[in-house]
Amino acid sequence: MLIIIALFAAIIGILAQITIPLPLVPITGQTLAIGLAATILGSRHGTAAAALYLVIGAAGIPVFAGMTGGISKIFGPTGGFLLSYIPAVFITGLILEKTKFSFGWAVAANIVGMFITLIIGTVWLKYISAITWTAALAGGFTPFIIVGILKALLASWIGVIVRSRLAAARLLPKKASFSG
Repeated sequence: MLIIIALFAAIIGILAQITIPLPLVPITGQTLAIGLAATILGSRHGTAAAALYLVIGAAGIPVFAGMTGGISKIFGPTGGFLLSYIPAVFITGLILEKTKFSFGWAVAANIVGMFITLIIGTVWLKYISAITWTAALAGGFTPFIIVGILKALLASWIGVIVRSRLAAARLLPKKASFSG
């Protein structure tokens, strides 16, 4: 599992390089990768992958969007989005573990995760950037809803398929359960 966790940290870093620049916060593939990690690995292992990704990026390895890294990114205007990956992947994975790893449940869980990321990231953006709520919502929340839903659908579809295949190959447990 350690190799798979490290692989998913790398996948998050790779998908982070797929960016569409916007004025305050870019659209990236990071949240798609977070949804995949939660859907495929579940709460504990998915959270470990997201945490490893953040530690690698904070250490200065250029794995964040735009081939950037460093602790300043964590504490900068978009740092709330990065830090939100921990609760987002944990809760998304936990929902799936408490229900089942099906497409329908994965969509619901990934949409919850998307909103966790958007809420935490937008609140952080507002306070770190000292901007109005209107500006924070316009720059960090509203433009990402439709794209977030599309990424949730994609992460759910790919994630459920990959998870079932990894479980069939005995590389993942067939039914994950949260044990602390």
